[in-house]
Amino acid sequence: MLESLHIENIAVIKSADIDFRSGFTCLTGETGAGKSIIIDSIELLLGKKLEKELIRRGEVSGLVSGLFSSLSEVSVEAIGAFGISPDEDGCIYIQRSLNSDGRSSVKINGRSVSISILKQIAPYLVNVHGQSDTFALMSEGNHLTILDTYSDNGRLLSDYAVAFKEYESIRKEIQSIREKESERERLSEILAYQIADIDALDLHPGEEEELIDKKVKIKNSERIIKQAGFVFKALKGSEKGSVSYLLDRSITALSSLSDVLPDFASYSERLRDFLYQVDDIAEEVYASFEDFDTDPTEKLNDIESRLDKISKIKRKYGLTVDAVLEFRERAAAELETLKNSEDVLTRLTEKEASAYNKALAIAKKLHEVRSSRASYLEQEVKKTLEFLDMPKVAFVISVQEDYSLGELKLNDRGFDKVEFRISANKGLDVQSISKIASGGELARIMLALKCVIADKDGVSTLIFDEIDAGVSGKTARKIGIKLLSLSSFTQLICITHSAQISSLADTHLLISKNIGESTTETSVIELDDCGRIAELSRILGGISVTDAQREAAVDMLKEREIYKKSNGAL
Repeated sequence: MLESLHIENIAVIKSADIDFRSGFTCLTGETGAGKSIIIDSIELLLGKKLEKELIRRGEVSGLVSGLFSSLSEVSVEAIGAFGISPDEDGCIYIQRSLNSDGRSSVKINGRSVSISILKQIAPYLVNVHGQSDTFALMSEGNHLTILDTYSDNGRLLSDYAVAFKEYESIRKEIQSIREKESERERLSEILAYQIADIDALDLHPGEEEELIDKKVKIKNSERIIKQAGFVFKALKGSEKGSVSYLLDRSITALSSLSDVLPDFASYSERLRDFLYQVDDIAEEVYASFEDFDTDPTEKLNDIESRLDKISKIKRKYGLTVDAVLEFRERAAAELETLKNSEDVLTRLTEKEASAYNKALAIAKKLHEVRSSRASYLEQEVKKTLEFLDMPKVAFVISVQEDYSLGELKLNDRGFDKVEFRISANKGLDVQSISKIASGGELARIMLALKCVIADKDGVSTLIFDEIDAGVSGKTARKIGIKLLSLSSFTQLICITHSAQISSLADTHLLISKNIGESTTETSVIELDDCGRIAELSRILGGISVTDAQREAAVDMLKEREIYKKSNGAL
């Protein structure tokens, strides 16, 4: 549930802290007092796009934060898929900072997250239903979603999604091969040419670096021969004056005295180690220049020619020699695929048929469940609509297999087309909701559906924005009774202009606007019994409030206790 909401510098709200309770909460107030700003703030907290005009005039930033507690298992599991989990108290704290330039940032339990993630987890925290959401009932895609929620199809849909994704992947691979098949010969010639072009150079990994290193050495060959030659001669190349010769003579001399001076034996061994090191260095130095020609021009020309060829091949196929060789491997694999495309297609077609049958089997199960559960949903919605003053209503759910392409068409949710159809008056044929339902009827249908699936979708907070639009009197009262009943399953918050509805709430919040000399601010207060009577009387009244209206307000609150005890039943 939404436990608390903090708002700073949003429209006419300078600063407001609202504590929400479980059960049924209503918000009322004069037109223009700022009730819609509360909804806007909650929707900002759920990821709605920021309109710069929402930042309070004269301010450069705003803030909305909310604390959510008592989350359902369904919500915790779904949110966990995004790497977000409740804190040690089982709460989720969301904070969204807003700037007047249209930018914003989000933190969940103190960790920064993207707006995208916020939008994806929001439906598991709160469902907000305004007039635009009610009109979403006109979309058949939403009809299917509602039926699946009622039918507890979550596991089946998850299994189907995996199977359908595999089928789609294979189908797209087959389509890609068939598209290439029409130009297979041309592609084969191109690939064969590219492979031969690369093979002609007989490249090997790291070759370019080796050539560049060799070029540097050849350009410096004169200096290398001179200096390295000197070192070799000094270490070993001279018969009598080299370091190696002198070390060898010293070792012999020390060894000859070891019988007289025993310590000289260890000196001899230590010098022998030096001799080995000197010889090794001398040999390696000699190897560094022994292959140099006196005239390195020809070798340099060969290296430059080879590097030029490598440079040209890189311009065609990759930034490095390794990239060129990788290109060659891919081209060879693709050429092999083209040569064996018939065999590949045969194998893929068999896999496609298997994947299709697997997805189709799950889709058929979905169809069976949807068809079976549709009749129960029809009955429950019809019963609720009759209570909401639509006594002659006929509500039918059409579950049809989709043959729009001349054959059974699988999509990401199976093969069903689901449509809610209604006739509000006796004797008239049922038609699509999108064609005949009025705004008031749509609001009641939405409420009826929410009452039926309230304990199934796992969302702990429902918000209705002016669900009383287009209705009044007895019908509004019955809507209020249903809201009261619905609040036994979930936290329910309702913005309303109706006394018939607001008098049934467990908690009544008053939104009021205070106009100062230079500023306008909105405040939110929780009403006690006296305050509720005064506010209900204002809603019922005209220009001035009468004793009769106050008595009516008192009677409404007394009547609420009767409905509360009966859990919303008449």
